[in-house]
Amino acid sequence: QMQLIESGGGLVQAGGSLRLSCTASGRAFSSYHMGWFSQAPGKEREFVAVISLSGGRTFYADSVKGRFTISRDNAKNTVSLQMNSLKPEDTAVYYCAATRILVYAPGLYDYWGQGTQVTVSS
Repeated sequence: QMQLIESGGGLVQAGGSLRLSCTASGRAFSSYHMGWFSQAPGKEREFVAVISLSGGRTFYADSVKGRFTISRDNAKNTVSLQMNSLKPEDTAVYYCAATRILVYAPGLYDYWGQGTQVTVSS
């Protein structure tokens, strides 16, 4: 089992920034690709970003390209999501997740955190 705990969510004005962090325990963190997903009220969970095992490859949803940056620190078992130029439509619960396969589909992720709320006011 792997436990994932997110932190860093909150309320921010449009145009502001937040940094989400996710700390892993249990399984070998460096053996998993790590992703971030968002879920707004009444909507399905959506892919935001994913980072490969060593951090050498990253992929983003078109809606966040150029604004969000995913990174990881395998020595600290953490993955982060730097969110800049936030928009009201970014409002959602954000989840980190772990997968053995470098994919976008949430159904192929093995472990999930409990989520952290991000609210962007206009």
